[in-house]
Formats: sequence, structure tokens, C-alpha cells
Amino acid sequence: MDQKARILLVEDDHNLSAVLQDYLELLGYHIVLATDGEQGLEFFKKGEFDLCILDVMLPRKDGFALAGDIRAINQQSPIIFLTALGQSESRINGFKIGCDDYITKPFSSEELALRIEAILKRCMNQNMRPNSDFFKLGTTRFDPANMVLITDSKEQKLTPKENALLKLLCMNKNNLLSRDRALTEIWGETDYFYGRSMDVFITRLRKYLKHEPDVNIQNVHGTGFKLEVRE
Repeated sequence: MDQKARILLVEDDHNLSAVLQDYLELLGYHIVLATDGEQGLEFFKKGEFDLCILDVMLPRKDGFALAGDIRAINQQSPIIFLTALGQSESRINGFKIGCDDYITKPFSSEELALRIEAILKRCMNQNMRPNSDFFKLGTTRFDPANMVLITDSKEQKLTPKENALLKLLCMNKNNLLSRDRALTEIWGETDYFYGRSMDVFITRLRKYLKHEPDVNIQNVHGTGFKLEVRE
């Protein structure tokens, strides 16, 4: 890569964090390591990061709480959770907070690297799109290049996943977008938990557009979604 991506790694297992830091730095990433949630938040406030990798079970502030604090500062910063927890409720909670990916321990360093690369590539492609590339959703303007919904009264910043999903819906406006296609293009696989995550993001997008009477994201049961725009 031409310019090192800056990654905030928050992991209290010293052996695992040392292995991950060494491996990711060999791949060309710049890693800033924190060993608890409070320190992770302090580092995030002081620096700019392209990606955050957060362990869930952290001292002083757990990964979910830390992610919430990060989202309050920057809604667009991609987040990957690392956890030894296997319960579905834990994964769903992570996706509700707005994480971009979720990896359960034990995992291979190669798998993590591939997921990091996919997220960074997607964010880079979104940031390179021209500013003139926008969609009209009633009185709202959707600017995917800057990941924002714009109305006369306010701007609503979108997370990378919200942005990618809404753009895919807009590109298929008034046509069915299958669940499998959306999951494959945005999450890279059709895993059950990613499907639950997508449902959370659909709910958020509906909330952002609820003031638009001529715009509706319809759930086509068992099949997918349809962005209906009356013009």
C-alpha cells in the first residue's frame, strides 16, 4: 500500500496483541496499541484512525462501551470486534452498535488481514467517488461520496455499512434487491448473523428517511428489500 493505514488495536491479551501488532505491521499497517478501553478511547481522541479493532472483554471499559464512545465522536470509523464469546446475543449487540465486522476467537491472522483489507478497500472506493454522484430521495439528497444524507435542516452522517447499503438500494430503486446479493456485496458472505445485522441497518435507514412520505424501504418477506420512491 502506498500510504500506511492507521489502525487502533485495543486488546488486553498481551500475547495476542503482540502477535497481531507484529503481523499487521509486517503487512504495512501502522498500529497503535491500547490495552484497556479507557486507554483506547484516549488514543482515539488524540489521533486519526482508518480502522479500529476492539476486543469485547476489556478492563476499565468493555469493547461495546468503547465502540459507543467512538461512534459518538466519529460515526464513519470502521470497527471490527474481536471476542471469545460465542453467544448470538453478543454478536447481534455488536452489530447493533454499528460494527463493520465481528471475528470470534480463535481466528487466523490471515483471516483478520483479509477482512481488514476488504473494509479499507470499500471505504477507499466510497471516498474516491465524485461529489456530483448523489441520489434524490424526496426532499433529501444522499451523497454517498461523503457518506451523508442532506436535508434543508440538517445533515445525517452515515456509517460505512449504512452508506453502502443505501447506495445499493438506490442503484436498484423501485426494484427488488435480494438479501443474498446485498449480503454478498457488502458483507462478503450470507451468514445468519450478517443477515441480522443488515436488518438493523435497514431499520436505521428507515428512521433517517421517516420524514419523507414518498420514500419507503419495503421488506419483501423472505426475499429482500425494495426502495420505493414516488416522483
